[in-house]
Amino acid sequence: MNCVSNNVSAGTVLLSKGMAISRQELFKFSFNLRPNLSSGLSFLNSLQNSCSKISVPIKIRAPPHNFCQHALTIRNEIPQNADFPRKYSRKEKKPFPTPIVELRRAARERLKKMKDEPKRRALPPPKNGLLVKSLIPTAYDVYNARITLINNLKKLLKVVNVHACGWCTDIHVGPVGHPFKSCKGSKANLRNSLHEWTDAFIEDILVPVEAYHLYDRLGKRIPHEERFSIPRIPAVVELCIQAGVEIPEYPTKRRRKPIIRMGRKEFIDADESELPDIVPEEPVKPLLTEIPDSDVVAPSSKEETVRLAEEALEAWEQMRKGAKRLMRMYPVRVCGYCPEIHVGPSGHKAQNCGAHKHQQRNGQHGWQAAVLDDLIPPRYVWHVPDVNGPPLKRELRDFYGQAPVVVEICIQAGAAIPEQYKPTMRLDVGIPSNVKEAEMVV
Repeated sequence: MNCVSNNVSAGTVLLSKGMAISRQELFKFSFNLRPNLSSGLSFLNSLQNSCSKISVPIKIRAPPHNFCQHALTIRNEIPQNADFPRKYSRKEKKPFPTPIVELRRAARERLKKMKDEPKRRALPPPKNGLLVKSLIPTAYDVYNARITLINNLKKLLKVVNVHACGWCTDIHVGPVGHPFKSCKGSKANLRNSLHEWTDAFIEDILVPVEAYHLYDRLGKRIPHEERFSIPRIPAVVELCIQAGVEIPEYPTKRRRKPIIRMGRKEFIDADESELPDIVPEEPVKPLLTEIPDSDVVAPSSKEETVRLAEEALEAWEQMRKGAKRLMRMYPVRVCGYCPEIHVGPSGHKAQNCGAHKHQQRNGQHGWQAAVLDDLIPPRYVWHVPDVNGPPLKRELRDFYGQAPVVVEICIQAGAAIPEQYKPTMRLDVGIPSNVKEAEMVV
């Protein structure tokens, strides 16, 4: 079918005959139809050996110069497929969550605002030593969600196979360990980088990230000489304590009046002698306790297993969302070279960094703002498409996806797949049945 050529301008439509028609009028486009003789349509058969013209009325509502210039775009907050989280080398420094250029620009803006403000302005909590009242229930929820997650994972480990390498930190969820040559442990070259799988424990799933417990979060920084005299507890627990959770085993200083700042780094506590004595109050929410390993009982039915998996997945999401909300108000620091975490306004002075070229820094940490994955590492593992099907094949590694180990355990136990983890799991990628089919994939 040959169409009459037309040129579209901003104000008029020019046809091949030289006619100029305004865009507000009713347009008629002429088409020369040369029907295909092989077509079986009766309308085209009636036009054989003839040249007819059909006038089709078309009313254009959009401006001609914008017509057919914008393509339809479909946006989705959750991409169809996403790359795996990057694993940084031991020789690389972690990137800043906010680029250094943005930090400097924000610092200049703060200095400009401080010129017009009084020098001794009132500080908001928690910078003034008081707690953020609205975040106290969130701190209790995060603490209880962590305990619920640990208790449910201990029970799920009785029915879900989780393997850990005896030489490196790699783990795998499935009937058998994966065959990929990715071991970087001791003497890996003698084993051809193959893993030696053993049974995993709860510490392999939830990475034990510890931090120093601070009696006074606004006090002096921990010196190097006191690094062994101060207890270390899980970093998430320390964050919850500083946000308002009361644990008798780990006392902390609670101020009832804002501090009086004398200088940039100097302050004194306000006089609280005229205030009434502190009356012990009941906690906002009851605190849960961990189940001892000797008291862990495997689920007795499939329904109970699914319920435990759903509760564990919900606790995982609640812990991460709540911790992210707490980190916006209570600062958390991480070393840019090693996984050391410190919950507080500034990092400690303990010289125990053993990362790459730590001798040049005299063992001191390079503190920077932490992100959620530094506080609660997700530990991505390979996703098994079918637990009852064939095991993973080494040659088809590029077709498999990954998911956090907690999510993978809950999925294999019967829980539904959360939407935010589907992009890295590559659920819509077809897996070839053999190596020959994989080589044909472009």
